[in-house]
Amino acid sequence: MAGGAAPRGAELLAFARFRDSSPQPLAYGYGTRSLRDMREREFGRLAGTVYLDHAGATLFPQSQLTSFTNDLMENVYGNPHSQNISSKLTHDTVEHVRYRILEHFHTSTEDYSVIFTAGSTAALKLVAEAFPWVSPGPESNGSRFCYLTDSHTSVVGMRKVTTAMNVTSIPVRPEDVCVVETRGTAASDPDCQLPHLFCYPAQSNFSGTRYPLSWIGEVKAGRMCPVSVPGKWFVLLDAASYVSTSPLDLSVHQADFVPLSFYKIFGFPTGLGALLVNNRVAPLLRKTYFGGGTAAAYLAGEDFYIPRQSVAERFEDGTISFLDVIALKHGFDALERLTGGMENIKQHTFTLAQYTYTALCALRYPNGAPVVRIYSDSEFSSPEVQGPVINFNVLDHSGNIIGYSQVDKMASLYNIHVRTGCFCNTGACQRHLGISDEMVRKHLEAGHVCGDNVDLIDGHPTGSVRISFGYMSTLEDAQAFLRFIIALQLHQCDGQPLPQTTPGEVGAPSESEAQDAVPATVDRCSSSPREDAPTDSGVSNDLSTIVAAVGLRPPLPMATRTQQTPSEKAAGVLDGGLGPHVITNLYLYPIKSCAAFEVTKWPIGSQGLLYDRSWMVVNHNGVCLSQKQEPRLCLIQPFIDLQQKIMVIKAKGMEPIAVPLEENGERTQICQSKVCADRVNTYNCGEKISSWLSRFFGHPCQLLKQSSNFQRSAKKRVKDQSAGSTATLSLVNEAQYLLINRPSVLELQQQLNASDENGKEELFPMKELISRFRANIITSGTSPFEEETWDEISVGSLRFQVLGPCHRCQMICINQQTGQRNQNVFQKLSESRARKVNFGVYLMHTSLDFSSPAFLSVGSQVLPVLKENTEHHELPASTKHQDVIS
Repeated sequence: MAGGAAPRGAELLAFARFRDSSPQPLAYGYGTRSLRDMREREFGRLAGTVYLDHAGATLFPQSQLTSFTNDLMENVYGNPHSQNISSKLTHDTVEHVRYRILEHFHTSTEDYSVIFTAGSTAALKLVAEAFPWVSPGPESNGSRFCYLTDSHTSVVGMRKVTTAMNVTSIPVRPEDVCVVETRGTAASDPDCQLPHLFCYPAQSNFSGTRYPLSWIGEVKAGRMCPVSVPGKWFVLLDAASYVSTSPLDLSVHQADFVPLSFYKIFGFPTGLGALLVNNRVAPLLRKTYFGGGTAAAYLAGEDFYIPRQSVAERFEDGTISFLDVIALKHGFDALERLTGGMENIKQHTFTLAQYTYTALCALRYPNGAPVVRIYSDSEFSSPEVQGPVINFNVLDHSGNIIGYSQVDKMASLYNIHVRTGCFCNTGACQRHLGISDEMVRKHLEAGHVCGDNVDLIDGHPTGSVRISFGYMSTLEDAQAFLRFIIALQLHQCDGQPLPQTTPGEVGAPSESEAQDAVPATVDRCSSSPREDAPTDSGVSNDLSTIVAAVGLRPPLPMATRTQQTPSEKAAGVLDGGLGPHVITNLYLYPIKSCAAFEVTKWPIGSQGLLYDRSWMVVNHNGVCLSQKQEPRLCLIQPFIDLQQKIMVIKAKGMEPIAVPLEENGERTQICQSKVCADRVNTYNCGEKISSWLSRFFGHPCQLLKQSSNFQRSAKKRVKDQSAGSTATLSLVNEAQYLLINRPSVLELQQQLNASDENGKEELFPMKELISRFRANIITSGTSPFEEETWDEISVGSLRFQVLGPCHRCQMICINQQTGQRNQNVFQKLSESRARKVNFGVYLMHTSLDFSSPAFLSVGSQVLPVLKENTEHHELPASTKHQDVIS
């Protein structure tokens, strides 16, 4: 991946040298079972992908799914609560799976019961609600609920249940437990049976730290207590993360409660977990609600209910997900057949983690500074203390943390899948990253919530990056990740360009597919009525007025596009020169994530440029596609013909196809879709265009259009907006318009071309670079990034509020003419913009007048108004007045 001579400290650690230097033997692979063959046969879908989020969800093998599907096709499984033959088959199969689960954990029905749940979280909730808590009273101080601060959110959330019962919750730091372990427990009443519960993870889902399983016996025996109170301690071992890659022997470590999720082990099925309950504890559990299948007898008219004897039957309310339970049998079979068992998985995954950890620690900048900061309580000395998880942040050569969001976006360009954030473990995140309670509150006030992309606040990280290995992970996965880190940091520090994605790599179309992909350009006549008055987006009844006003001509033939367009003439010498703020280019993107349609004059609707992002391509599940998943979207070229009321769609090797601009109200069936977390009403544009798109992409696709009578409200309020009204959006991400400034593009262009070590032809022509940012309005200006100092702009009598900068994702690395990726664009922008990767500003129009049509035109003057707190910034004399309205 990384070409050229590596700078000092950037050499990739050879695996053979690492293994030879290890003080203990290291296992890689599964003996006579070929790991390479397994990857090709069982996980062919991973070709070209480096999947390193197995702690989030591991992957299922092909044979597991095939075997399960064959099972369903060959057998009839009925509801296990019935008494017929098919139901009896289901009941017996489910019971067999219960035995198989207990066998997997080296125990049996004599000691443990299996309660199927919706997952580990549901199992934890069940314990919180059913544990025999004792509230404080005259005779005792009540029960205690103690949990390790390095616990999943779902464990910490149990305290809301205990609080409602007036039971005290006590968080315990890992270092404090270790102190307790060495000093033993304080004297207590051995006859006191007051129940307390201690919860801790066998493996931290944040760092992979493995806590001693010996704590179970120590706490239950009273030799070690999280807090010194009289009573009887029970132990809940959160095994969800641990058992995904390690064996757990419950015959030795007899925890009272063991919650787990099966997709962490097998990858499939999801939404199914279990609570393993020690049978000695089961009679103590209390239950209030009772559902179908849990009652031995009850009366509808009286408060009479007798539960079933079996603990599983008492707590499995309603019909369990019995087909998913049956799928577990095939998961166990596949895992044993492919790997030989969990002990082999434990050794294999640890070897990969230890190698990667060692290699990361060895990476240094030329000045000797480390490239990463790893968050761990171990030195990866053995799989007994460390799981196959590495948590870290990337540093620059000065030791400053690079936000996890930027690292994630760059990793995506290499098709490397990692996990970022705090991983539903705020306690560990605070401890390792040095985030105080007060900082958490301040981060929330600043707008940061769990799971978002706000990675740095005042230079301090809000989270980190996590990689994790699974049983099918390979040395090639680890080394691809390490080469990515080397390319990301050390090569750019040495002034070398990042390696490029080449044709034929994942997501890159072939050159033949990409040859004719250029933005469509339509010339417009200059004569029109008042050129700046707005138009309603529902224009199907008034298209003739718009057509006459714009002076529309049909789209230019492909052969004529070698001539200079009016927008190119308007740009003229502005590619690097000074001058007034003028619109040099106008683009709309009729189909979200598809090619641009360039115009010189275009009507304005209530949602932005008329028909901008009114359509979207969705997959077979109805999920909106973007270039991040399907780069070839940029090769789909839409042309809007207002006169004929159609959109013509073209692509290399495909016959052009036309789609009506508006729906037929009588025959249109409205469906609901989702765009950027918003619900939108859409309709299907028909089977013909669906077949056309499906042939082009090679998989089922459909074209949907936002319903013309549906109003998608903008989240950000526009100032001067009348009370009770909100701005409306098409299928855009955040705002009605996106504006970029040519001097800003020019500065980035100079930085990119200066990094061309060969000194050959210009790597990034101005027009090609502009197209990557997919803006609607391109302006000339006086200085780079001055647009970020604007509060609003005026174009004629139209006013636009500047909402803020556009935070860029990895889509800017995709060449919009070829669909091929160039990682340098994102990396260089990240370096030059203090890691924020902002480029361009969002606009929303204000004070619209719908009395007559309105247009934006190339060549129109743009008059900016500065923000009140903006420092002195040179602007043309005509724009320095604060109330600029022409």
